[in-house]
Amino acid sequence: MQGDVIEAHRWPCATCGSDLRFAPDKGRLECAHCGHLQDLSKADARAEGKAFQELSLKQGLANDLPDGASAEVRATSCPSCGAVVEFSGASHAANCPYCATPVVVDTGARRAIKPQSLLPFALTEAQARDALSKWLGSLWFAPNGLLEYTRKGRAMAGIYAPFWTFDAATTSRYTGARGEHYYETRTVTVNVNGKSQRRTEQVQRTRWYPASGTVSRDFDDVITLASNSLPKRLGNELTPWDLAAAKPYNPDYLAGFQAEGYTISLADGWTDAQNIMAGVIEMDIRRDIGGDVQRIDSVDTRYADETFKHVLLPVWTAAYKYRGKSYRFLVNGQTGEVQGERPYSAWKIAFAVLAVAILALGAVYLNDPTSLGLPRPEWMN
Repeated sequence: MQGDVIEAHRWPCATCGSDLRFAPDKGRLECAHCGHLQDLSKADARAEGKAFQELSLKQGLANDLPDGASAEVRATSCPSCGAVVEFSGASHAANCPYCATPVVVDTGARRAIKPQSLLPFALTEAQARDALSKWLGSLWFAPNGLLEYTRKGRAMAGIYAPFWTFDAATTSRYTGARGEHYYETRTVTVNVNGKSQRRTEQVQRTRWYPASGTVSRDFDDVITLASNSLPKRLGNELTPWDLAAAKPYNPDYLAGFQAEGYTISLADGWTDAQNIMAGVIEMDIRRDIGGDVQRIDSVDTRYADETFKHVLLPVWTAAYKYRGKSYRFLVNGQTGEVQGERPYSAWKIAFAVLAVAILALGAVYLNDPTSLGLPRPEWMN
């Protein structure tokens, strides 16, 4: 399969020649040196139409995509966290956006599925730092250094993280049972103030009836993380993403930012998407079975019209070292949703435990100081 080579891009300012950067708050390219604003290049209408076309999953899994769906990219793996950092223009060195490890591109290239679309950054770095500061400030038992990290204005890295999206039409045949509750009255003996008493109570029982049927659902844009360098929990919980705001892939949006290459294969991304779909299908089946409770014994799901897209989504990242260990924080570059790994301050926890113990002892003292071996004060007599 032949594909295009991703050309080297540079964004010189038309006024002073310095490098331009995409400004999320202006939606244009901005020169940090002279402040000149420049419009993004116009995408070819035909290319824009193709950008939003879904690709055949069957062809993608068979490595048989049409010409132009893949390209050669210059990239290298971060030796610390494994992120695949892609390079543009004449750059050969950079810092990993996730863990700040210096990385240098090798002389080779890798073939990769090109992104069909991306979500441009909507939040500036200052807005992302503000969202992170509020989130850190809400954490219990966090080290003081965490807030100092943001107060000192430490730079955050803007990166377009790789994701897969999948569409599929599903039909699921199931077998199981519908449970309907009913109640029986029974007499029991209980002990009340040392005396036995007989009383009646209602006991819930369940009658089960066989159930089987078929449910159908069309899935659209099921999103799965395509990066192994991010903990799945953090990447998957940066939701929601408004994919309706996605733009056809245009390298101008990457000016001043970095893009990570995908490290989770299309096949593994499809497996993750099927797991997400399975959870939705299970809820559909339970609604279809009805009753008070349901039991699902078997599910046979058939998939049709499976398609996919490779998309880039905007993430602001920051890394913080505490006692020799790195912790990562992510901010959704569209909505400001924050996810992160957080350390705990042993001193704060110890002081909290001590404070609780002091309060507990104080309560005991006020109630009965003699239980602590202390004399009863005059004012309590």
